[in-house]
Amino acid sequence: MALVPLRPGRAASRLLPLLCGGARSKGASLSPGAPGRLGQRRYKKDVLPSPDGPAPSVSITEIRQYLRAEDIPFHDGYSCLHTPSLFTGDGGGQPLSASAPFTLFIDKTTGSFLCTATLAEGTWQDFQANVELRHRGITPIPPASSEEVEEEMRQAREDARCIWERALPLWELLDEKEIKETKALFGISMVTDATLKRFGVRYLRTARSLVFPWFSPQNATLKGLKLVRVEKKGSTITYVEETLPRFDSYRNLFGLPLIGRRDTELVLTGWELDALALHQSAGVATLALPRGASCLPPTLLPYLEQFKRITLWLGEDLRSWEAAKLFARKLSLKRCSLVRPGNLQPRPLEALNQGLNVTKILRSALLASHKSIVSFRQLREEVFGELVNTEQVSGVKWARFPELNKLLKGHRRGELTIFTGPTGSGKTTFISEYALDLCMQGVCTLWGSFEINNVRLAKIMLTQFAGRRLEDQLELYDEWADRFEELPLYFMTFHGQQNIKTVIDTMQHAVYMYDITHVVVDNLQFMMGHEHLSVDRLAAQDYVVGAFRKFATDNTCHITLIIHPRKEDDEKELQTASIFGSAKASQEADNVLILQDRKLVTGPGKRYLQVSKNRFDGDVGIFPLEFSKASLSFSSSKSKARLKKMKGEKELLANKTVEGGSGASKKP
Repeated sequence: MALVPLRPGRAASRLLPLLCGGARSKGASLSPGAPGRLGQRRYKKDVLPSPDGPAPSVSITEIRQYLRAEDIPFHDGYSCLHTPSLFTGDGGGQPLSASAPFTLFIDKTTGSFLCTATLAEGTWQDFQANVELRHRGITPIPPASSEEVEEEMRQAREDARCIWERALPLWELLDEKEIKETKALFGISMVTDATLKRFGVRYLRTARSLVFPWFSPQNATLKGLKLVRVEKKGSTITYVEETLPRFDSYRNLFGLPLIGRRDTELVLTGWELDALALHQSAGVATLALPRGASCLPPTLLPYLEQFKRITLWLGEDLRSWEAAKLFARKLSLKRCSLVRPGNLQPRPLEALNQGLNVTKILRSALLASHKSIVSFRQLREEVFGELVNTEQVSGVKWARFPELNKLLKGHRRGELTIFTGPTGSGKTTFISEYALDLCMQGVCTLWGSFEINNVRLAKIMLTQFAGRRLEDQLELYDEWADRFEELPLYFMTFHGQQNIKTVIDTMQHAVYMYDITHVVVDNLQFMMGHEHLSVDRLAAQDYVVGAFRKFATDNTCHITLIIHPRKEDDEKELQTASIFGSAKASQEADNVLILQDRKLVTGPGKRYLQVSKNRFDGDVGIFPLEFSKASLSFSSSKSKARLKKMKGEKELLANKTVEGGSGASKKP
């Protein structure tokens, strides 16, 4: 029976008319395209701060110096600095006592803070402002969220309470047969009722979903829910998650209320059912991340500071293994161990069902930290893992471009892709769909569009996502916009010429905050206006390309970089050498993609996507594209032209004719 990884569904609040008998606050409607909603919603995609607007970055040295200068006691943690809270005690005027509980945590990377006693949180500038208030004898005021956010969270709590009250403990269902069938459906036949009761798991019969609660660590009130249901298609089972509030506001470390103050060891999982299995089979303290292996929000790090040893067991594929290595950096490598996925080390729930020794698997976890020099003996298991899991090593497959999968094999972390094409050929439109395809499969994506503004880019991507012209069907806008909002997609707010250091700093911030694994930069030429290294533009471009290459490697993040071609004869097809600048761009790149546009005098020309470099396995080639103006979508042509693989660029140019040639070979 094949299992498909978890994927987010639409907002859980859409279930409420069915679950709560339509009982909602006055004027609210949850059905897509409901009357009265047109024009009332705002586009709320997350964007990263512009350098001219919000807070400047702060270093850990500056934070320490400020705390010492203000006589604020603190001590170093793994990811945060710990201080007494500004928001508890006797208010302003009095210095903070070193004997008070250290319940305020300052992130070493961003300077943002969280008080676990009051749940007050804010930026480093908010912290400084409250310190000043305290010096003046004024009680510090926790930073407040916007009214819109507060209302959204309040409504989410109300909706969650409505669902929670209708859900029942699984073991309280009257029909014993239904209980067994439900447990079998979710693969939890081996999980005892005592474990389900301890973690507070319920079952919502009307939605055929398991319900996992999110309780406030401050006062144990219900803040939200996650619903997990099963969808079957033949022998394939897909687990679909839905949350209240929506995914980007859902920050539940499932199992946190069960953690004791004296617990020093923890196992982090990527799924609530894995946490149940781990606790039952090994009796260890365990937590489940709210978004699985896709993201570890920095706001959760303070709750993990008490643990001296953390074992990450996020799943059973290479994608979860890569995520575990990335999360270990945030948590501090020296205290982290990783469970390597394998046949004898599946995800925890599967290990329980197979009767494997879970404790033994945990003891065999590998240390995350390593020295700069290693021997093959230390790499042996990783090499074996790549040989066994060739499909997973190839990366995430494109759903819309199967021919691209045949050449590149997939989208892999840590690579640099150079993309070019003639002016007006549709580079931005194609690459937006290329990135959207991956984003829809859970690849956290950051867009840096310096040529067109974010509103226009978002409109293009939303049209591609919906597959239709929404201008003609405005009543469907909210439905598709709600789905689009669930994607792990972020935008930089830069436009026009930008300094490369500012862009790299923003990308670094995004990787830390949102676990970005794919960055799209459109385009390179906008990075070169502020370079002062040399009056030579080629030297400036080489520096920028080198900076992106280093970033991709250091952060295990894929960068797709759009570069305009040189000015050449329109009748000639582009080559790798047509990329503007020196040869460094194509040398540094792992992949080079060229959008070829054959213009015809009699009408629109044919477009092809050419892979002229592929460092992963050497396959290069070209395949036709078809463009749908209604959906702004490129799709592989269904004409008789077959995918052609060429040995090299010279042979490729020699063999391409109007009738279309074919061939298959490996690059030597």
